[in-house]
Amino acid sequence: MTEVNEPQLVVGALIRDPYDRIFVQRRSADRRLFPGCWDVVGGAVEEGESLLDALRREIAEETGWRLRRVLARVAHEEWAADGLRHVESDYVVEVDGDLSSPELERDKHTEFAWITAEEVSLLDENAQDGSTFIKDVVTAAHAWLSDASGKSRRVP
Repeated sequence: MTEVNEPQLVVGALIRDPYDRIFVQRRSADRRLFPGCWDVVGGAVEEGESLLDALRREIAEETGWRLRRVLARVAHEEWAADGLRHVESDYVVEVDGDLSSPELERDKHTEFAWITAEEVSLLDENAQDGSTFIKDVVTAAHAWLSDASGKSRRVP
């Protein structure tokens, strides 16, 4: 008999800088899930928390920055890990703070990078585990930014 469980809601922040680069960070080698892989800022939505509140909290916890505004949702995907279903919503966002100096959670993330659309091949390192998820969402963010650059950007 298969047990049906409610999926864990997850948010991801595709943080853009003024040059339309996207922030990624490397997970530490001792992380249980996706050790050593590049990742975007984000995590699980806590009980009673909205997606926006979770996004705001995760950005502050993982970088020390403050969410300024959400520009667009570019992905809404389901994935599984450790036998659990996750439903992830990823958003292109702008933040306030010193973008050259994120306050990484050093026990969880060892390095960071700002990548352009032409540099997403850096994320191919994750494919050794068979996953293109992070590369796909970063590519979606760059595609949205490229499409939006010729149009006036709306504040949600």
